[in-house]
Formats: sequence, C-alpha cells, structure tokens
Amino acid sequence: MTLPQTRFVDVGGTRIRVRETGDPAGEPVLLLHGIGRSLEDWDPQHEFLSRYRVVALDLAGFGHSDRVPGPATLEKLADTALATLDALGETRPAHVMGNSLGGAVALLISTRHPERVVSLVLADPAGFGAEVTPALRVIGVPLLGRFLLGHLDARAARRSERSLFVDGSLVTDERVARAVEIARRPEFARTFAEVAAELGTVRGVRPGWRRALLDAFARAPKPTLVVWGERDLILPAAQLRAAGRLPQVTTHVFGRVGHMPQIEVPGAFATLACDHLSRAGRRTSISSDSRAGTR
Repeated sequence: MTLPQTRFVDVGGTRIRVRETGDPAGEPVLLLHGIGRSLEDWDPQHEFLSRYRVVALDLAGFGHSDRVPGPATLEKLADTALATLDALGETRPAHVMGNSLGGAVALLISTRHPERVVSLVLADPAGFGAEVTPALRVIGVPLLGRFLLGHLDARAARRSERSLFVDGSLVTDERVARAVEIARRPEFARTFAEVAAELGTVRGVRPGWRRALLDAFARAPKPTLVVWGERDLILPAAQLRAAGRLPQVTTHVFGRVGHMPQIEVPGAFATLACDHLSRAGRRTSISSDSRAGTR
C-alpha cells in the first residue's frame, strides 16, 4: 500500500504533522506513537484500517510537530492530539490506538474526555508498571538526559532501534536515518527530556501519575485491548498483569515480539485490533439506538 504524504495542520497556532488514510465516512481512528518517535511507527497498520477514517500524528514536540508553549507534559500531549482531530473537522467519538508513551496518552484522552472515545487499543503501553529500560531512566536525569539526547548519532540510533525489535531485519537504514533526522530538530531533546522527567526518575516510572490515571480509567472504563510483546526490552511484558485487572480490558501477548507489535507482527496485531474495533463500534451503535428509543 502506497501511503499518502503527510501534511501539517494548524492546531491553535501549533503545527502538527498528520497522515490521513481510509474512508472519510468511516469511524475515526487516532494513532499515537511512543516517546521520541513519529507517526511512521503506525505505517504498517493503515492498509488494515481502510474501512475507518485513520489519523496518525506526530505528538506535539515529537517527530516533525512543533511544541506547544510551556513545558511538555502528558496532559498537553493528550489535549493537543484531541485538538488535532477538531482541527481536521473530526468531532465524532474515536477509537484511539497508542504504543508505549502513546498508550498513556490514549488512556489520558479517555479519562479527560470520555465522550470522545469509543475504545482503546494499547500496544506495550506506558503506565502499567514501574519497570523501564535503564536508557530511559537516565534520560529522566535533569541536564544529563538533555545532553545525551542532543548527541544522538547514527550508531546510538541503531542501538536504540535494535532494542525495539526481536527481528533485527526491522532495524533498517531508513529507520535509523529517520531517528537521527528527528533527533537533530531543536524541539526534540527538550520535549523528550521534559516528558521523561515528568513520567519517571532514575529509579523507574513514577507511581503518582500511573495510579491516578489507572484509577480514573477504572471509574470510567472503555472497551480496551492491551497487547504486549513477550520480549519487550523497554517495558516488560509482566506489566500486562496490571492491565488485566482493570474493567472492560482484554489482553494478549505476542510471543517472540518486542516493543512494537504493530510493526513486528502487523497482520496478527491488525486481526486482534480490528476485531476489537468492530465489537466496540457495534456496542456503541446498539447503546445509541437504545437511548434514542427511550426518548
């Protein structure tokens, strides 16, 4: 599948980069990437989602999107992602898919704006445990983290990419070059370091925001599919247990897969995700029809 070019959308004065595919009349699907990453992490999924209106974006300050004013925070990432849909004229409730940091952003969108979310699909999401790769713990150290991020070269980028996949063939020259290109943008190091410091310390992921987010979700759950790569080196698959204890959550583990199952096993991931979206969409439609019938 040849994907359409990306474009920039003005979101309250901030330029956000998006890629749009699928049926404009279909149910909206919002795709959110991980920390320091870009919308290309969802490229393999567009062909499987052709019946939906799909919007993939670079989170504010990441990829090629601009920062929003002030320090970068999880809350700003969530609100700007939702505002991007508004800027595109899409105000219907959406299915939201998120990988890694994008999973935490998706959860926050759901808890802050539940009327805008039909369902969630979370791939190796942040927020379900304290354990995280030592590389990200170091980034959370003030000054040191920003220094290291500002000196990311091709060798370091290749090591970082290699940590994401079990299948080494996915560590392509194109992915490495993209990582270096993004890291050279002025916004990158500052945004990455600020978000990493908010979410964690050298000891691991902070418990405060995780507990608040999961408690809020438990009070107002949405149909949610959480999948994990068995060999994730960034966020260990054992964190899936916490997800499975939440209401309306279905879980799945992909064997011999790393941190990005939507790339490493795109077909298997899409089968589960599309089935989840279909069931959640039918449930929402039935619920809406029932409410209309009681008026």
